[in-house]
Amino acid sequence: MGVVLAFGGTFDPIHNGHLRTATDVAELLGVAQVRLIPCGQPAHRSPPVATAAQRLKMLQLAVEGQAGFVIDTQELARSGPSYMVDTAANLRAELGQPCCICLMMGLDAFLGLPNWYQWQKIPEYLNLVVMERPGWQGGQHKALQSLLAQRQVTTTEALLSAPAGKILLVTVSKLAISASQIREKISTGESAEGLLPEAVLELIKTEKIYQNQA
Repeated sequence: MGVVLAFGGTFDPIHNGHLRTATDVAELLGVAQVRLIPCGQPAHRSPPVATAAQRLKMLQLAVEGQAGFVIDTQELARSGPSYMVDTAANLRAELGQPCCICLMMGLDAFLGLPNWYQWQKIPEYLNLVVMERPGWQGGQHKALQSLLAQRQVTTTEALLSAPAGKILLVTVSKLAISASQIREKISTGESAEGLLPEAVLELIKTEKIYQNQA
């Protein structure tokens, strides 16, 4: 397999911001496959509002008919907290050593990386694609500064030349949409039209997901 782009999150719910960003990064890297990996039990944030089954169903509806998107349910099937280091190791074991695997993450997630379980091992299994904000001059955490000094590359060619171990900072257009914003709108009876795929919104209405919940 060529290049695989991994995108993890609670997807509570999946929305157009997620899909747009994943598509933009996929086009930038020229990837063969985008793997959406719904988190089972977040280790560093509050539990999702929707059930695992509901979040999976929303993901399936969101990517139906979209070439290149697949859903990886390994974290939903795993008991206990969802640690990215375990997911990364599983991806490497499944896809093989030559495969270039890139994990895309937002800047805030990257800045919190030193708080992740066994975070130093993650680059051993895959590359990191960090969606930086314009004007950001680099992390203040010494461990991140050291990580960037050792592993940062500045071109997609350099990133894709290695199956793992590299970090590329990219700037992509980002829609001003958040899952918490959508949940709040639905909870208060406001319209969420245009913020997420129509099929996902219909499921939310039918199953009354997020109603009366902030």
